[in-house]
Amino acid sequence: MWAQEAVFYHIYPLGFCGAPQKNDYVSAPVSRLTKILDWLPHLQAMNINALYLGPLFEAGSHGYDTRDYYTVDRRLGNNATLEEIVKILHQNGIRVILDGVFNHVGRDFWAFADVRRRGADSPYCDWFRLDFSQDNHYRDGFCYEGWDGCDDIVKLNLKNKDVREYLLAAVSFWIEKFDIDGLRLDVAGYLNRKFLRLLHKACLEKKPDFWLMGEMVFGNYKKIINADMLHSITNYELYKTLHSCCNHHNIGELSVTLNRQFNRDIGVYKNLPLYSFLDNHDVSRIATTLKDKSLLKVLYGLLLTLPGVPGIYYGSEWGLEGDRRRSDEEVRPCLECLPDNDLSRHIAWWADFRRRHPALQYGEYVEYHVSADILVFARRVAESEIVVGANIGQINHEYRLGAEKCLLPAKSICLLKY
Repeated sequence: MWAQEAVFYHIYPLGFCGAPQKNDYVSAPVSRLTKILDWLPHLQAMNINALYLGPLFEAGSHGYDTRDYYTVDRRLGNNATLEEIVKILHQNGIRVILDGVFNHVGRDFWAFADVRRRGADSPYCDWFRLDFSQDNHYRDGFCYEGWDGCDDIVKLNLKNKDVREYLLAAVSFWIEKFDIDGLRLDVAGYLNRKFLRLLHKACLEKKPDFWLMGEMVFGNYKKIINADMLHSITNYELYKTLHSCCNHHNIGELSVTLNRQFNRDIGVYKNLPLYSFLDNHDVSRIATTLKDKSLLKVLYGLLLTLPGVPGIYYGSEWGLEGDRRRSDEEVRPCLECLPDNDLSRHIAWWADFRRRHPALQYGEYVEYHVSADILVFARRVAESEIVVGANIGQINHEYRLGAEKCLLPAKSICLLKY
């Protein structure tokens, strides 16, 4: 599938575009989203060929509190804005996937608003999980199940046929209207399995190469990545190990994860195109998490050569910092395109190399050597083999690859054979 040949760029639009934090629902749409097109030369210079956009549809604040699945958030523009942006990106060889938020909605979602007005008489009561024997602090006259302690978002009842049909119709509209190439499904691990199967069927009937990638922070990815549900899952296990092995000066941690997941003989996720990343809108920037910033190049080199579909979070290619523990806004900033620096050029080089070599897109993972500081591995497909060496230590090392001696400089990642 095309996604295995992609290098993704991830943007959180409401922050990226400097949109107001709250939606007043009455202001005229402002086409802030066209800012993406101003970044098109940068995306091309970075060798990006797929864009993952966070929530875009009308919502109350952060975008995951949807009000209207059929209308682009007025703080970003209108439907015509998104349609034109996707068209231009496609013309420039860049695929587009959107955030699908189907586990929950905002309190202003039309069906929930009807329940708030009419109480138990609303025909939409079964769209949610309600308890009319109690009240909440909003004084709605009932309690409801939110998401992860957040009462500004309301959990949908995906066992309800009408809810499923409504959401599937919205996705069909997105594919037909905007010509999108895939979805990232918010909190996919908690979504109803029947809904996932129906979503898979509906999307691929509309577009046979449509890509479905789910957010899953922990657990067995195979529960929802299979032939009739999702194609990919966010690989949080690898994300955590990548920075941990550097912070604890032991790349052996990474070896354990890679062999558990991708070893050609025993890997539990071998041949599965998991989505790999170093940071995103929900975690601190990698330049903040990483104790030794001089290892950023090593990590990005690994991201673009290890198994998986790699994604770069906007701004991190320049080494920007941001601590999620302080605020969401710190990792979701309004940002102007910056000049290339040594790190962004390094990422662009590896992205180009990955896109030109099927072994890095589809190849099996074979480990040659591991120590506290050194990891040497190969990616193999057919007759092609690429061997990569990473050194996170303070001193240079020499590694023998067959009859050849290869130097692995301190804090570097190198191609040893290709």
